[in-house]
Amino acid sequence: MNITSLHQNKTNVVSFSYQGQSDDIVVLGEQELTIDDVANVARYGTQVRLTEDTNTWQRVNASCDYISNAVENAQPIYGVTSGFGGMANVVVSPQQATELQNNLVFYHKVGAGRILPLEDVRAAMLVRMKSHLYGASGIREELIRRMEIFLNAGVTPHVYELGSIGASGDLTPLSYITGALIGLNGDYKVDFNGEEMDAPAALEKLGLSPLQLLPKEGLAMMNGTSVMSGIAANCVYNARVLLALSIGVHALAIQGLKGTNQSFHPFIHDRKPHAGQKWAADQMLNLLAGSQLSRDELDGSHDYRDKEPIQDRYSLRCLAQYTGPIVDGLSAIARQIEREINSVTDNPLIDVDNQASYHGGNFLGQYVGTAMDSLRYYIGLLAKHLDVQIASLVAPEFNRGLPASLVGNTARQVNMGLKGLQITANSIMPLLSFYGNSIVDRFPTHAEQFNQNINSQGFNAATLAGRSVEIFQQYMAIALMFGVQAVDLRTHLVAGHYDATQYLSPATKQLYLAVLQVVGQSPSPERPYICNDNEQGLDVHIAQIAADIANGGLIVEAVAQILSTLK
Repeated sequence: MNITSLHQNKTNVVSFSYQGQSDDIVVLGEQELTIDDVANVARYGTQVRLTEDTNTWQRVNASCDYISNAVENAQPIYGVTSGFGGMANVVVSPQQATELQNNLVFYHKVGAGRILPLEDVRAAMLVRMKSHLYGASGIREELIRRMEIFLNAGVTPHVYELGSIGASGDLTPLSYITGALIGLNGDYKVDFNGEEMDAPAALEKLGLSPLQLLPKEGLAMMNGTSVMSGIAANCVYNARVLLALSIGVHALAIQGLKGTNQSFHPFIHDRKPHAGQKWAADQMLNLLAGSQLSRDELDGSHDYRDKEPIQDRYSLRCLAQYTGPIVDGLSAIARQIEREINSVTDNPLIDVDNQASYHGGNFLGQYVGTAMDSLRYYIGLLAKHLDVQIASLVAPEFNRGLPASLVGNTARQVNMGLKGLQITANSIMPLLSFYGNSIVDRFPTHAEQFNQNINSQGFNAATLAGRSVEIFQQYMAIALMFGVQAVDLRTHLVAGHYDATQYLSPATKQLYLAVLQVVGQSPSPERPYICNDNEQGLDVHIAQIAADIANGGLIVEAVAQILSTLK
């Protein structure tokens, strides 16, 4: 797969650079979308192909014919021959039905705040295409195919981060996608492979003409959970990466602290067999296997050390029990989001087999909202656990012989080690715990003339989750830096030199080497990762490691085996 270029510019627009056809293709309409499918298209430029199944397109066209006939016969259908929301009592004549749809797009041009990352908008278009292929929405094939063209050519509408309460779907965010697709006017902007331009200019460059929406099509495009679901899918993908990295950091910390593998013995976890707990214990056994820094006590022995506890402290000994619910929770969230991205979420829905339309509420993003509230909560828990490990590593009272603040060169008295780095970590961790608060229960009850008097806040929950992921990537960079420094210093205590590659477990050696490579260093027997505190600005290292994590680079590749088990 050709990896696309993703970067953050001053306006917070993540720019997507299309680099030609990917080796992989996601075919829509023949199987269900997965979280990985969404991430591959949204982030890595995987090509999209719409199904060639005749029955699928017959149903799409039949739903359009149903709407056309209903308008011609002045049949009462919400949002087609009626006004919207609290004004659904307004009768719209057949002659006004087209105007109604095009007007809908423009009066929702009320977004605020920053521009969403382009990968989230790409995910939203993919999910919207999937929803329309069920043939229950009354939208033309041409509009669906336009989204395919946009995705494959690297054309991404600018969508604002504020404006959806997740009730009638993502009306305002989807209006920006719709306005760009049809080239409504020059006020709608797109990113065309890193170049900003207005939508009509982008259409001309693609060889497309502006379109007028037909009856139901504005509502079909805008009434649904596709933007929040696309963001959520990206968040789940990133959260899996961060969970895998958390497990890797814990394995480094256990080796740095000279911990034992006994706490992960199958005998213990078979007697409390929660799936996530057993997964975490198995991962730690695999990650610690062959280490000469941790203690191998799977035979049931107990290395009693005078002045030190006979067993590890809770952050090590209870790791599987603490992490297990997070693993299970993330798995449940992934199932919930995958169900949502494979659903029809607009209203009304058309039953072409029985020539009927039904008014309902599949647009409500409650599943996305509650899932993203939970995801942010779990991220906070992961960060809290890592924070405890860092605190143990820097404190001589608890770190079993390591220097205070993991000072690399103890011969230099003016050397404070990683003291400042820990403070930065301490400034981030409370933010992640704070982001774990729920927003779904804070909905306004009076929204839109009391029509949307329950609303999911799913979009806000998802964008907050995206921000939580970004912050946690920064925190994870710091945690990895502590892990690498700790095993270097433990190696020095064990062997008299600092080259940890000779003593780490094989499974964690790859992660250790990836971190050093990303910051431009190599293992050295002469010095630890950070020797003197005034030799380098660690802010540069934080940024380098966080960017590698965000872009799925060397550090993520180093935990690929762990990631492969998180499905």
